[in-house]
Amino acid sequence: MPATISFPVATPGGPRTARVVHERRGAGRPLVLLHGIGHHWQAWQPVLDILAVDRDVIAVDLPGFGASERLPDGIPYDVGGVVPVLGALFEALGVERPDVAGNSLGGLLALELGRAGLVRSVTALAPARFWTEAERRYAFGVLSAMRAGARALPPPVVAWLARGAAGRAALTGTIYARPGRRSPAAVVAETRALREAPGFRATLAAGSTGLFTHDIPDIPVTIAWGTRDRVLPRRQGVRAKRVIPGARLVRLPGCGHVPMNDDPALVARVILDGSG
Repeated sequence: MPATISFPVATPGGPRTARVVHERRGAGRPLVLLHGIGHHWQAWQPVLDILAVDRDVIAVDLPGFGASERLPDGIPYDVGGVVPVLGALFEALGVERPDVAGNSLGGLLALELGRAGLVRSVTALAPARFWTEAERRYAFGVLSAMRAGARALPPPVVAWLARGAAGRAALTGTIYARPGRRSPAAVVAETRALREAPGFRATLAAGSTGLFTHDIPDIPVTIAWGTRDRVLPRRQGVRAKRVIPGARLVRLPGCGHVPMNDDPALVARVILDGSG
């Protein structure tokens, strides 16, 4: 069952308390999982039990998403605000320099955690900020349209749509190559998470400028991209490899933007191989 952890964080107005919901399974070397914008820790459910065979797996609801509270006042939703909060979370959880895997926004945060020296290895699945300006505008338009749709549809309509494969495709086909594999309950829950996320608008605004331009030479880095990603085209993976020359670049055949659902066994293997 998910748990809530409270821990102190620094803000311009003094110490405040952050509260983060997380799911923790397994035993072994710690592995932290970070979801994308508008999602929640359950995005990782298809791979959790596979990873937990050998690892202490901690899937996090990022602040302002899922069931986690919004960031305390004074902390922005940019990487400069969120990365120190995640560092404080690691300390509160009792994990020192865990391996980390992230998807989309979570992939960007994983890379930033690697650059800050807070993690042992990074696996980034379709990470943000390797786009051109045209690609960024397109991706933000797609994400904003998904959010608007989630907010416009009454919950009973979402539940009705989720009962059929065509409805699940309509609701989640943008991020999954195989949306029919998602259960009706999972689709309802993630549509609600997208609709209700208090950190969505601020996070999107914070991502409107800047690219990831830093090498991470001192730890293992894996960049993986689905061949059917409809949000961030896979050519962005080639750019990521140029920025981080030592990174392992992995192709995920038949996978969409959130590949954990499309091919759980492949994604789990990529994460485990990347973290040693």
